[in-house]
Amino acid sequence: MNSLPGTVPGTVPGLARSNGGNPHPRGSGANSGGGEHRSPVSSPVSLKTGRKRTQDTAGFDSSPGSGDGEAEGTEERRRQPGVKRACNECRQQKLRCDVVQEPSYQACGRCQRLSLDCKIESNFKRVGKRSKNAEMEREIVELRKQLASQQASPATQPPSIKASLSTPVSPSMSQLHSTLDQYMGSQEAVASLMDLRSGLEGGSFLRSPNSQILPSRRIEDVVLLSDRIRDLFRHFFTVYHPFLQILDPTKSPDDYYQSSTLLFWMIVAVAARQYRVEPTLLTTIAGPVNRLLWTSLADVPQSHLVVQAMCLLCTWPLPFSSTSSDQTFMLSGLMTHIALQIGLHRPSHAQDFTKFKVELREEELKDRVRTWAACNIIAQRVATGYGQPPSSVYDWTLSPSGLNEPSFRLPPDVERRLLIERFCNKVTKALYSNRLDPVGLVDDAQRSVLTTFLARDFEDLEERLGTEISSIDELYLRAAGLHLRLSAFFDSPTSRDYHVDLLALWLSTVSFLECAFNLQLSAGGVLVYATNYILQMIIAAGFTLLKLLNSFFANQIDLEYGRRIFNRTIWAIRSISVTTNDLPSRLAEVLAQLWRGGGAGLKVSRTENSAVDNSLQLKVKCRMSMSLVYDSVWRWREEFQASGRGNLESAVQNPTNPDSALESSASSVADPSLAPSAVMTDRVTPGPGNAYAETNYEIWDPLNWMLDGLVDLPSYGVSGAPELEV
Repeated sequence: MNSLPGTVPGTVPGLARSNGGNPHPRGSGANSGGGEHRSPVSSPVSLKTGRKRTQDTAGFDSSPGSGDGEAEGTEERRRQPGVKRACNECRQQKLRCDVVQEPSYQACGRCQRLSLDCKIESNFKRVGKRSKNAEMEREIVELRKQLASQQASPATQPPSIKASLSTPVSPSMSQLHSTLDQYMGSQEAVASLMDLRSGLEGGSFLRSPNSQILPSRRIEDVVLLSDRIRDLFRHFFTVYHPFLQILDPTKSPDDYYQSSTLLFWMIVAVAARQYRVEPTLLTTIAGPVNRLLWTSLADVPQSHLVVQAMCLLCTWPLPFSSTSSDQTFMLSGLMTHIALQIGLHRPSHAQDFTKFKVELREEELKDRVRTWAACNIIAQRVATGYGQPPSSVYDWTLSPSGLNEPSFRLPPDVERRLLIERFCNKVTKALYSNRLDPVGLVDDAQRSVLTTFLARDFEDLEERLGTEISSIDELYLRAAGLHLRLSAFFDSPTSRDYHVDLLALWLSTVSFLECAFNLQLSAGGVLVYATNYILQMIIAAGFTLLKLLNSFFANQIDLEYGRRIFNRTIWAIRSISVTTNDLPSRLAEVLAQLWRGGGAGLKVSRTENSAVDNSLQLKVKCRMSMSLVYDSVWRWREEFQASGRGNLESAVQNPTNPDSALESSASSVADPSLAPSAVMTDRVTPGPGNAYAETNYEIWDPLNWMLDGLVDLPSYGVSGAPELEV
């Protein structure tokens, strides 16, 4: 070899000094014949590695195109001497790392994606999982020794948990940190949470003092024992399920939990609404369940079980004290769109809405059809109760021809309620969807004709449903009749059928309320578990009585009967309330104050030919049949807040008696069956840490625009009213 070792490109100086200037000590491969092969390896390597790479590259260079200088330069740039190719995090996981060190340090893509500290340390060493587990085991043994020494003292003996489990309903674990101390002592609670070998992952079990494993379920810091969960499920399917029959009562709580965590906790949240065993459970669980809801909705795509959970939530919303925090109408639209996205409206063609192969059994197909029907029923009820256009989609699947298919056939109760809500949809589209009117109303002449035809359709619906329907179906039917007759408030006082329409409205109102009161008396007191839609219709009926009994129309009805049924309406609304200062209790107080302010129906002169005036006319007309409620709340703001008498903060705590002769509701005569339930007497006081029972003294927030000076309303007569908030 003619050139010196130090001058030959690709030679390793250490090897040249050790082997007399020969970079290939064994002379094997292509270089054994004294050829001028130059190895591209330039990083300091061991002798064995150097030999192997020299042989490999020798064979590579002997192939065609091996003299390409550009490829050799790329390989040389790729392996700079003394550079660590992976950061600490990637080395720990044995993953490829794309960290850039020069000219400026740039974190690798994995560390940026996972928000990890991307750094390179020369003394870094990987930590094996076995050694980490062994260290944790040693810590557990040490903690157990400390616990054993503390348990030796009689003063720290925890109470036995077997006594509580022998009772008919075992205690629950509502607050993890506080309640664990009660059932097993603070030290045992810590041990149960730290024991990695006892199956405690995810809060599925708790350990008793005698090392007994207690099944449980956990959501954030709320833990429920299995006995409490089973009792809540029994409570749900006993009193709430009859109002919305879309779930299978034969499935166990564990089955629901395994199929859908959101649906499981939604059932628990609904069952906790009027749960006398633990009155504070709803307030405790509302926040975690709401956060779980939005986390689940962000996980796209969803299943039809998520739609079922949203059906429950839109039927029995989480408690709120003002409509600004009410998510129900928004969630109902989201529920419908999720159902459409996953193809519930085409249950037999589910394959067209997913990239995976779908083979539905007959029971699964029926479940999807039932869920789609419930989705439309609830969307219609939410729209009616909030005075908004419905988002329901009554397609072929829910048409009579579709329901005749054996696989599409609905349960009788679901089918009857679907017919009722389709009638409500027909009323909304006929009376409140005029595209030529700014607020969507038809004129008086058309309204009279349409109301007559719709009344005949309602009679046909009554005949079709028959007299053997359940009391709950009867209540929904009477609510549909009230939805129709509330259009009388839009009639002109000069119209020919004005008195006739008001009389029909009065009959529909008392018929609906009597049906609700009979449900409370004859069906085991289930009115307190009624849906949000039934509550909204009871509120609308209460404001209807308030208007009619304090107008010229009072001369045509039994005023004493009207006062009695109005008092029972106030008590019914208060009994459905689930938390202190929620919207039902506040609206009941508004009703009572307006009734007292109007003279409790005693200021109306009893004359046979009283003149018809415009006292029943509405100023708020954009909320369809529920415009009456919004209009009445606006009038309460004008009459009571402007005079400083509308202080709901103290009034809700000491409810107003509708009877003008009494100052407190404590001595009023009312239906004992409609008195506030025991849950009302033991509720959590709103505090800063309770987001779902916060002290919010806004009654009907969408009406704030009427008094905030943002809109010129000369016809409302409030130009001199101060800017106030309820």
